[in-house]
Parts: sequence; C-alpha cells; structure tokens
Amino acid sequence: MGRVIREFTNDEKKRALKRAEINNNDRRQQMIKATYIDHMGTDLSVVNAARVSFNKTSIWELTDWRDSDDYARKEVLSEADTKLINYLAKHKHTSPFGHCFVSFHIKAPVFVARQLVKHKFLRWNEISRRYVSDTPEFYRPEIWRGKAQDKKQGSGPALEDQDVHIGTTQRIVAMLYESLLKKGVCEEQARMVLPQNTMTEWYWSGSLDAFADMCNLRTKSDTQWETRDIAFQIDVEMQKLYPISWLALTKGIQ
Repeated sequence: MGRVIREFTNDEKKRALKRAEINNNDRRQQMIKATYIDHMGTDLSVVNAARVSFNKTSIWELTDWRDSDDYARKEVLSEADTKLINYLAKHKHTSPFGHCFVSFHIKAPVFVARQLVKHKFLRWNEISRRYVSDTPEFYRPEIWRGKAQDKKQGSGPALEDQDVHIGTTQRIVAMLYESLLKKGVCEEQARMVLPQNTMTEWYWSGSLDAFADMCNLRTKSDTQWETRDIAFQIDVEMQKLYPISWLALTKGIQ
C-alpha cells in the first residue's frame, strides 16, 4: 500500500515555520558572522578633527563617581561636543568621521559577498581559491523565501512549503571539486564548479562614515536578508565603539 499523506493544518505550518526561523537564527550565528578585529579613534577623535579648524581641542569629561554603580568615574563627551557631532552628521560634514577606522572579519556565502563588495569606500581582502584548496563549506538556509511581488525586492515571505533539498547537489559538487584537484587541475580552474552558496571570508575595513553608509543602506527592509544580517552585526559593534557618532550617522538603525 502507498503512504497516506496528511495535509498539515495551518497551525502546524505556523509552528514549523517558527521552529525553522529559530533554527535559522542559530545557524546564521555560526555561518554568517561579522567579527570585530580592531579600530582606531573614538567619538572624541571626531570632535577634535572638526575643532582643529579653529585650532581648538576638546577633552573627555569625567562623570561623578556617585552616579556609577561601580563607583568609577567614566569618560564622556561634553554636551557641547555631543551637539557638534549631531550637527556634523545632520549637515553631512562627514570628513571628521573619516578619522575613525574599523576592521572586521566577515564569513558569509559568495552570493552575499558579491552584494557587499560593491561598497567601494570599504577596503576588502578575501580568501582566494586561486591559492586555497580547502574543502568547501556550503551555506544552507533553514527558511526558504518566496518570490517578491514587487520587482524592487529580491524575495517575499517564507514559503509555506519548506520541503527544499540541496544537500545531494552540494555533496556532488564537493566531490567533483576534489576530483578535479586530485586529477591535477589548478585551483583557479577547479573553483569554477563551486556554487554561489560556497562560504568565503574576508577582511573588511573602513572609516566610520563609510560603514554608516553601508549599514544605512543594507539594513533597509527591502534589502536581502543575509546581507542585512551582517549589517546588523556590524551595527551592534559600532554602537559600542562610537556611541554618539554612530547614533548621529544612522539615527538608530531598527
């Protein structure tokens, strides 16, 4: 006898999609990752880069130790310096923000990298499979999205039918890639058989204002979710490094 296939109820479909969304969040944390490496400058650097025009220099103010839970005095910007940063951002006087510099290490699928590399004011150095022949790692989303009704967007809501399988194809591609290398084919040609969901890694560095421009664009609701994921991760780190400047440049990314 053939199998009796029962249709899922709407509630079952919703629960399955919710579980898939939770699993996808966990997977993205492992596979798509923006890792802070290093930075130069602070909010005060922005202030003094602007004030040098008038041969002026600002310094940090110290908080009252009685206002801190750990009774420690902390360095903060003065109210005047905070207003200056907000003025610079509002009127697009961006050059003072360019004196702060940040580096990240990014891990993401090739199809995501090819979207983000378009930001020309950010420095980019990527793993090259012309020289590297490590076993490829492939990105596989837990949630497959449907086509968007609006052509300006790349995808719509999650598909109700999540029965999409690409594991077999990925294994075949990996075996083909390895067989080409074993046959003596050079790395720069063997890599041509690898798909767009192959994971890649790169160093991404740039000025405070350049990263703000990228995040303002890539966190919009009509951008590809995987690129948005990286932008949100960078946003979190930038808030820690430059709390006043970042808020002024991004208006608090949601």
